[in-house]
Amino acid sequence: MPWAVGGLRLGRDWVAAPDPAALRTRWTVLAGSEGAERDRLFRPSRSRTPTASAAALPGQRSAATARFADAPGPCPDPVRVLREPFDEQWLLPDQRLIDTARPELWRVRDEHQLFLVETPEPMVTAHLPAGRGGRLGRIRPLHRRPGGAEPNLAPGLLPLLGERHGGWVTPEDVLCWILAAGRPGPHGYEVPLAADSGRWRAGLELGHRLLTVQLRGARGGEAPRLPGGRRPYVRSAVGGWPRELSYDADTETLGLGSGTVSPVPAGAWEYEVQGVRVLEGWLAARTAHRGPEADGLAALGPAEWPQSWTSELLALVTTLALLAELAPERAAFEPGPALPAAELRAAGVLPPPAWTRRPASVLDHQEEGPGGQFALL
Repeated sequence: MPWAVGGLRLGRDWVAAPDPAALRTRWTVLAGSEGAERDRLFRPSRSRTPTASAAALPGQRSAATARFADAPGPCPDPVRVLREPFDEQWLLPDQRLIDTARPELWRVRDEHQLFLVETPEPMVTAHLPAGRGGRLGRIRPLHRRPGGAEPNLAPGLLPLLGERHGGWVTPEDVLCWILAAGRPGPHGYEVPLAADSGRWRAGLELGHRLLTVQLRGARGGEAPRLPGGRRPYVRSAVGGWPRELSYDADTETLGLGSGTVSPVPAGAWEYEVQGVRVLEGWLAARTAHRGPEADGLAALGPAEWPQSWTSELLALVTTLALLAELAPERAAFEPGPALPAAELRAAGVLPPPAWTRRPASVLDHQEEGPGGQFALL
């Protein structure tokens, strides 16, 4: 996947939140403020201030491009993003508020797109990754153009794999193989390509299961579920605001303040990314606006625990439990002998041409630039 893009840098945490209603409230408060108070709430950076203008984000045609201080405009509809590993939140899609929004990613963001995120274990999401503090690495879109028209793969790779393994190979197949066979190496993430058709098919089968779990029902798929009798349920409702999670391994019960959820397999509770328990990080993101460090717009959030968050928690527990079950199989998977580099070079796969490392030209309409001017592209 030659084309890779650095992660989004928001510059100010208040533009993203687990609750879309909180983002609309923050917009209203900011838009109604003036002068020094607006600057304090906005949290200016070298890239973005209330008096700086910016182009509209591709795909967000209602976005305003006048300076925020002059005409904030209506609040844009929050969009779903991947904020932390396995934590889907919401973002205000206004480039005037985001230090580095990566417009090239917004241009290819649609219902066909998937994003591979570089972390110690690769993650795939249907939502635009907008990570916090480097927790999400570089982003590799599966497709270079909208509509899934052109794969972000080295030219010649799909025909070579199809001929070698006797079947039609899709870009999603390659993505699944990466999930199953890829491993961190001394020069970055390394993906050996199987020379043996049996190992190739085994990797695809494992990778498709991993992909199904990670997508969590996105793109019209069915959300993964644990077998009957092992599915987590709310045993007692969450009341007030939970401060922390607790876990009873004997009863497989997850405590969330006064609320309880069970059964929660130990694998879900212990699941970590970069040394942080995913479930604990998930709760921390949802209680941050009530913490002592919350200030300004970031302190605006729900007054009561939303019931939808409890539903999200159940889905997250299911995802982590299934990934924990698959982890030993993935760790033990052997891709077998790899395709020799000479064969890849002969097929034109290596080295990938320089143009494959750059965004494709995908503009089919003019994009509104700063101050309503159309950019010359």
